Amino acid sequence: MNPTVLFVLLAYGLAWLIVLPLWLSGQGLATPGALALGVVLMFAPALAARITEWVAPSGERFTRSTTLRPRRKFRRTLPYYVIAWLGPIALTVAVFALAAALGVFQADLVGFSGFAEVLKSVSGAASQPVPAAAAARALPVETLVFAQLATMLVAPLINVIPALGEELGWRGWLQPRLSERYGQWTGAVITGVIWGLWHAPMVLLGYNYPGYPAVAALAFMVVACVLMSVLLGWITDASGTVWAAALAHAFINGTAGLGALIVAAGHPIDPAAAGTLGYTGWIVMAVLIAILVVTRQFPVSARRSASPAALPAEPAQAR
Repeated sequence: MNPTVLFVLLAYGLAWLIVLPLWLSGQGLATPGALALGVVLMFAPALAARITEWVAPSGERFTRSTTLRPRRKFRRTLPYYVIAWLGPIALTVAVFALAAALGVFQADLVGFSGFAEVLKSVSGAASQPVPAAAAARALPVETLVFAQLATMLVAPLINVIPALGEELGWRGWLQPRLSERYGQWTGAVITGVIWGLWHAPMVLLGYNYPGYPAVAALAFMVVACVLMSVLLGWITDASGTVWAAALAHAFINGTAGLGALIVAAGHPIDPAAAGTLGYTGWIVMAVLIAILVVTRQFPVSARRSASPAALPAEPAQAR
């Protein structure tokens, strides 16, 4: 069997197998342990890539072929780690700023009324006083919001390993092979479509786009994943390591809650409009991709790229 086909079948099969308990429980995302299964799910692409390498060896060490072992020295990779760290934060801020400008997101940057309302509802739902909750109620909501914002600078680091579970499969294994055969643009688009559809077991249960028809929600996810695939593929090839993509992926996920902190009370967030996965996110990501193209950063040239697709098979073949 073609290794790429095998990888995709394994990634999809593992995804459905892991999420199956949520479908069988009848409770969907409300099933106890759903969050833990979501974390386990993120390791499915890496496992699929590893199994594929066992069945159909590429002739190169797994850590090398997936750039888990960086192809560049750390000092040359460091700028890309900084981009992977701060870039998603700037992206999320820009997305909600655009959403507010377009009128699809109502922010309250003074009283943070939406977050205050959530705290009040959680406090009222508690059956018994909780010391931590009592301490939180004693603090001004502004202090709590700024504390949450500060943690967004470092807290997503705990998500790097689960994010690496995905990125090893998508950006480390699949996208370089597709790019080598079809070019970086086509490789990114195909990977994005496959990646987006891979989320089906969760998205069809209402994850990411609650309240939307299943088919529409899955289509939205595919669009977002195609755009992210270009950006994450760029940072992987330009840095020479999938670790940069994993870091960026972790911070994209970790900053997704920004909207909940600054939204105005009484104005629910529409996930298809406001947020990285909504159309305002698509616009900002498309602008970033356009900047990379205009500045000739993407596609990544073979001379600058350190990815397997850009390197000759043998040093003697280099011209």
